[in-house]
Amino acid sequence: MQNFAAQCLDMARSILGHNLESINADGTIAPVPGEESRADEPGHAALALGEYYRATGETLVNRVDIVDLVARCINSQVNQDTESENGLAYSALGLLAFGPSKERNIVWERLSTETRVLLDKRLLHRSDYDTHYQAFNIAKAVTRFSLGLSKKDEIGSLIERFIERIKANGSGLFCDDWPKTQERTDVLGGTYDLYGIMQFVFIRSALQLHANIHLRERKLPSLRTYAEKYLKLLPDIVRQDGLGWCYGRGIGSYGQMHSISLILQAMRDKWIPDDKLNQYKELVRRLFQFFFVTYLDQEHGFLVIRDAERDTIPHHTTRMANFDAARYLCQWARLAKIVGGSLDASTPPPQRATCRYVLFDKSSRKDQGLCIYQDPASGLHVQIPIVSAGRHKDNSDSLAFPHMPGIFDWPANQYLPVFLPELTIGEHTFIPSFYGKNITTSLGLKNNFFFRYEQPELITRDEKIVPGIGSCKIEWEFNGGKITGKFRFQFRQRLQLEKFRFILPIAAPHHHYRLGSLFTLGAESLRCAVDKEDFQAHWADTEVVSEDPAHRTYYGKVHYYQTFLRDHPLTLKPNQPYNLEVSFQPHIVTVDELVGVG
Repeated sequence: MQNFAAQCLDMARSILGHNLESINADGTIAPVPGEESRADEPGHAALALGEYYRATGETLVNRVDIVDLVARCINSQVNQDTESENGLAYSALGLLAFGPSKERNIVWERLSTETRVLLDKRLLHRSDYDTHYQAFNIAKAVTRFSLGLSKKDEIGSLIERFIERIKANGSGLFCDDWPKTQERTDVLGGTYDLYGIMQFVFIRSALQLHANIHLRERKLPSLRTYAEKYLKLLPDIVRQDGLGWCYGRGIGSYGQMHSISLILQAMRDKWIPDDKLNQYKELVRRLFQFFFVTYLDQEHGFLVIRDAERDTIPHHTTRMANFDAARYLCQWARLAKIVGGSLDASTPPPQRATCRYVLFDKSSRKDQGLCIYQDPASGLHVQIPIVSAGRHKDNSDSLAFPHMPGIFDWPANQYLPVFLPELTIGEHTFIPSFYGKNITTSLGLKNNFFFRYEQPELITRDEKIVPGIGSCKIEWEFNGGKITGKFRFQFRQRLQLEKFRFILPIAAPHHHYRLGSLFTLGAESLRCAVDKEDFQAHWADTEVVSEDPAHRTYYGKVHYYQTFLRDHPLTLKPNQPYNLEVSFQPHIVTVDELVGVG
């Protein structure tokens, strides 16, 4: 792992070198052209520089004094008119990275008396969170106690509260980042996304800086119980070409970075059994290679998360992503030195086609989880999430279709019914996503797999369950490299269908930032066939969007939309089934194979 550690530090130096000039004299962060700054960016910068100091012991980057920069960033973050919980937590850990004793902390020495007083006051403030913001509360409490600003150590109780919320919000014991509560009664609940991993990574990083080593050791077993849920999920999620978590909010570069950090932290803490260690090292190697080639401008040495061909959520700015990448690279370098060994490529044992359902929550109100199917022979590897989109509903990231970037793609930052039927009835637009009942997986007689669930009441694209309209039964069948979606709607009253549509995006990998082993569509594309349909729809003219920047994915460009459409009314009869069956046998190739064919 020594070579890996050295490579990570080299990359971190390069990324920091390209972004230090963005830190203004007052500690604010200048955005890249075309973007706006976030309120928490100074905190992200402070923690990145703090992690660099922890990894190297150096206080200079390109002959620039990072101690002064961190002090500036903390001053800016603490003195903002509106509080930024995440920015404050990041800056607090950035300060703590330079030492747990304020008498010997070289950054603390450079803070003004006014900033020190205000920092103490803001670190003391607690809001009770049931989202990933609880991790920021823990980081603030760690900093306050470790620096001697408080004699009361709250970390134990805050972690217990974090764990209690996990237990309360899902029977599968994963993190729900937007649960239904007494105060939040109008939401579906069940946002099981990448922010679950992020919470464990951030809390573990904070505990490593905690001055009370004994408390840290007492709390790690409790955290391990729940972090292992994600650790055991990663071997099934990470694709052969190294793509990691690819559904829900905040994916892209963070889908790679959070996953790598969780694995390396678990290796350091010896949470991974010896007989599984090589398997997880191989995961790190593949995740890192995908991250390195897909998001790093290797000629200039900085992170690229959006350009003419790909995009990410607006809340993720280029500056924030670059500082976070530098932070993680420094962390990986430090952890890799501790873990030791090598990170050479290994040949995994031959695998059969598998279909796994991961339970996130099962209750009388809803079932939610994730179906993962992979067929090594064809390369098909899809994730079908049955989860809520939470606060971020104007996108397709959490819809219940087969997620497989490069094959089954979708546009970033906009909603479209991709690979799913959408029915507009009166004022409501329904789509079979977000929740299910009686979710099951099974193996057929011909070694084909089935993933089935029901929706006793239809749900709108805004996640509102509308009783009394109708129901839907959904079945996905997997047979080698073929996947078939079957949707059976039934209505309880006579209704008028205003519009029906089913959209297939056809995208391509980034022309430059891509792996040769990346999966993409070959010349025969998705090989889609409508096997049965009762909505009397037709294939509309292909919509070409190659030149429209609004139609970028997290990984490449959408070029076409093929829409199966009915745009005039249809009377729906009560108790009569209306079916749609669509099959795909995508022509899956690697980029190298595609270039060779071309």
